[in-house]
Amino acid sequence: MGKVLVKNAVKRKSGFLYYVDGKGNVCEAKMARGGRKKKAAKKKKRR
Repeated sequence: MGKVLVKNAVKRKSGFLYYVDGKGNVCEAKMARGGRKKKAAKKKKRR
């Protein structure tokens, strides 16, 4: 497990993933789902 070096060093935005690259830089990448919740599935009608 990694160590926490600094807390609250980066202002985090919703829908982005944050990671530390090989050079030690903090990078942000847009998440595939964009941080949104899934829509509710439509109910099937009974016949």
